[in-house]
Amino acid sequence: MSQADVVPIGTRGRPGRGSSTTRTPSAASRSLAGSAAAAPASPPAGDQPTPPAPARASRPATDPEARGPTRPTSSPQEESTTGRQPGEETTTNDGFELPSSLAELLALVGDTAYAALGPDADRLVAEGLGFLRRRLTGDYGVDLFGLDSDLTETVVLPLLRPLFESYFRVEVKGAENLPDDSGALIVANHSGTIAVDAVMTALAVHDHTPSQRILRMLGADFVYSLPVVGEMARKTGSTLACGEDAHRLLTSGELVGVWPEGFKGIGKPYRERYRLQRFGRGGFVSSAVTAGVPIIPTAIVGAEEIYPIIGNLPLVARLLGAPYFPVTPTFPWLGPLGLLPLPSKWIIEFGEPIETDDLHPDEADDPMVVFNLGDQVRETIQQKLYQLLQERRSVFF
Repeated sequence: MSQADVVPIGTRGRPGRGSSTTRTPSAASRSLAGSAAAAPASPPAGDQPTPPAPARASRPATDPEARGPTRPTSSPQEESTTGRQPGEETTTNDGFELPSSLAELLALVGDTAYAALGPDADRLVAEGLGFLRRRLTGDYGVDLFGLDSDLTETVVLPLLRPLFESYFRVEVKGAENLPDDSGALIVANHSGTIAVDAVMTALAVHDHTPSQRILRMLGADFVYSLPVVGEMARKTGSTLACGEDAHRLLTSGELVGVWPEGFKGIGKPYRERYRLQRFGRGGFVSSAVTAGVPIIPTAIVGAEEIYPIIGNLPLVARLLGAPYFPVTPTFPWLGPLGLLPLPSKWIIEFGEPIETDDLHPDEADDPMVVFNLGDQVRETIQQKLYQLLQERRSVFF
């Protein structure tokens, strides 16, 4: 076999540096060329090239190590204790097992919601879906005064019921004195800085009458001037405290509630608690006499302690356009947290009705008749308050 021409690398076919003009290859080149022959010869010592590094053999795809680390599979014993099936993707962290799919997450949320709602979960869910259907189809009514009974009984009252039953633990007495299908005027004391007592009275009337009647509350002008409160007050059955509206509601057989003390009652300092303020000019008496409906004196104990007023800032109240700006042990010192009412123990007692059907409607304009009947109602409520305070064991129990 003839000797091959060896071209040094990087010379572009020309003799490289250190090579002679002859075309005789070097010893190293001859050894490389000779390696292609059948009998390799041992190169001289010192001229043996460094053998190339052996190529790393590629691992087959079936090799577990070639695929990288895999998730350890659980043993049959672990599956029996954790309840997981083989191959189920779950992640545990210090014993907390995360759901492996969105379906399991939704199921977990649903189970938690049902557990929180208690045994009435199915009924509440059905009522909620029915409420949404009626809202979307417009299948609900509003009366002339703005009462939305569907919204009141399905949303508002259920939201207030935990506050009524669990937080204030309201005890209701004398519910048998409330008429079930005729008109009456409920007259109660007013206290608590915010008109929470009116809301609790409305809930007590609804839950303790066989027909679940909605109390039509009479409120001051300031209530309906507030952006959200005024709208919700009308939707839940309240209306302006005027003789015309009161007469129309009473003659139509509605159960009407009034708090004659007004802002003087809810804005009085804590040291004057459970002392009734003046009842105004007796407009509620004239409305009851004109309509010929009974007056039900009602005493409320517990509202005085939810926001004990220890001071008032009249300058701030004037700037805000409010009748008063209360200072309590928690407000405004704790900011929004100070709006949380104290969990006092409440008692609401509906007294025996004071009949007015023996009076002529024209006597509603007689100042002496109005004054005597109004004073009778006021004294009845005051005596009831003293009696309930003696029966109550503690402010909070």
